Amino acid sequence: MTREKEIYKVTLVGSAGNVVLLTFKFIAGTLGHSAAMMADAVHSLSDFLTDVMVLVFVHISVKSQDESHDYGHGKFETIASFLIGLALLGAATGIIISGGTKFAAWIGGEQLQSPAPLALWAALLSIVVKEVLYQYTVRRGRALDSQAMIANAWHHRSDALSSIGAAVGIGGAILLGSRWTVLDPLASIVVGLMLVKVAADLLKTSVGDLTEQSLPADVENEIIRLIESFSDVRQPHNLRTRRIGNRIAIEAHVRMDGNLPLHIVHDRATAIEQALKQRFGPQTHVSIHMEPVKG
Repeated sequence: MTREKEIYKVTLVGSAGNVVLLTFKFIAGTLGHSAAMMADAVHSLSDFLTDVMVLVFVHISVKSQDESHDYGHGKFETIASFLIGLALLGAATGIIISGGTKFAAWIGGEQLQSPAPLALWAALLSIVVKEVLYQYTVRRGRALDSQAMIANAWHHRSDALSSIGAAVGIGGAILLGSRWTVLDPLASIVVGLMLVKVAADLLKTSVGDLTEQSLPADVENEIIRLIESFSDVRQPHNLRTRRIGNRIAIEAHVRMDGNLPLHIVHDRATAIEQALKQRFGPQTHVSIHMEPVKG
């Protein structure tokens, strides 16, 4: 199965789970009079919408290079991760505002309606299902080196965490009586704040890649060590690195004895390129610039 088809399969499994859960959550939140569950339902809806984004953008990102995209279309997968982060941030903001409005009403003396047990059962079911989907998606995302899949996996995990918060708030409001119904909107606010953190992390990573942020220092140091492992190569410098979707680009200058024949220098540059591709993947973009020095 190709990488694209595997991503589709995993994403469709998550989509099916999201459709079932968001339907059940909206019903449970409405019939169960639970702000926390409605917030959780909105989160599941955002999960489903991001599944659609992944399917669309991954299809574009696997296209090979063409006249208008010399480095391929991998950045479209990064764009998908960025949009997922924005969607999550938007959902989190709405959840916090809704919960804050209900909390303000409670402060003002309004008696909030106690949630029904149906809302609690929906939250517990969501915790189990979403954690299973997270484990499945993140493992396949790491195996396929897909930023969009890993971002989507964290959307599943954040939904599981939000369901935990919802379950605590709903359960507390049910078990402790009418004086504690405020726990339900408070739980929705906590859920929203957790989602803001997850969204911020996703946005930070995707913005870094879109703005050509260099690879981490430990990865660049590993690249330098690999180049220096060739005994006839000297002083690797001007190293430039970046991510292009699920692959990386490496550019470096190295020095060799200027008295060596051109074909030997060319063969060494090819050997370095192959070593880097063997370490970081066959789709790695490598450009080695050779500079002569006196022997």
